[in-house]
Amino acid sequence: MARLVIEARQDLQRRRALVGQDQFERNVASYMPKDFAGALRGPRLAVIAEMKQRTPIMGVLAEEYRPADLAHAYTDGGAAAISVLTHMAGFGGRPEHMLAVRAATNLPILRKDFVTDPFEIAEARASGADAVLLIVAALERAQLAELLAVSKRRGIAALVEVHDEPETQAALQAGAVLIGINHRDLHTFAVDLALTERLRKVIPEGVVVVAESGIRTPDDARRVYEAGANAILVGETLMRSDDPAQRIRELTAWSG
Repeated sequence: MARLVIEARQDLQRRRALVGQDQFERNVASYMPKDFAGALRGPRLAVIAEMKQRTPIMGVLAEEYRPADLAHAYTDGGAAAISVLTHMAGFGGRPEHMLAVRAATNLPILRKDFVTDPFEIAEARASGADAVLLIVAALERAQLAELLAVSKRRGIAALVEVHDEPETQAALQAGAVLIGINHRDLHTFAVDLALTERLRKVIPEGVVVVAESGIRTPDDARRVYEAGANAILVGETLMRSDDPAQRIRELTAWSG
């Protein structure tokens, strides 16, 4: 993860140098964010459908990567929100992809990246995103609290990602109201869906919980839903599917 964070910071500096501050702030103010958290609350399991061109672990997922086309498919499939990878070096993403997705759908958008700077939060809103991902493992505790405060001031949600009990406690102490439980071990890359079953017990009921990574089948989706997840974040399964809209429907068909 350290390398990915460094790459994200390097690309951030490049982008920041290209932006005029006055125009940037006008772009931020011109977009009125949607209710990302509200989209995940409901009687059924919500799906955050993720798009990414490749990953450091799995390699290329889409030779021809068309964010707008994916956004149309995800919307047609009944996704509650869309996650857009914007990390260039590791995932083939860029902030411009958020603009393409925003033009193609009215669904809430999550900017998924290794966010460490307040600029990236404002940049997300300026690009049409309604939430950002904050990864506890990539941040100092003071940074996490600061970025949560910045997200609130900028009017967009923050999905705080955790991998274990100490990170979950850190997220809650910082004031997180949206927590993503990542089933993938950062060191071994093994996936354990039981993590949602374990961590949900220490998260207050009012906090929205998103189960992330390794959800491939309707049984996987049902398992984390029954453990108390409000939503699932699904990427690889959709990116490898010939019909991602139908795949979304299949994942949640059991929930009525």
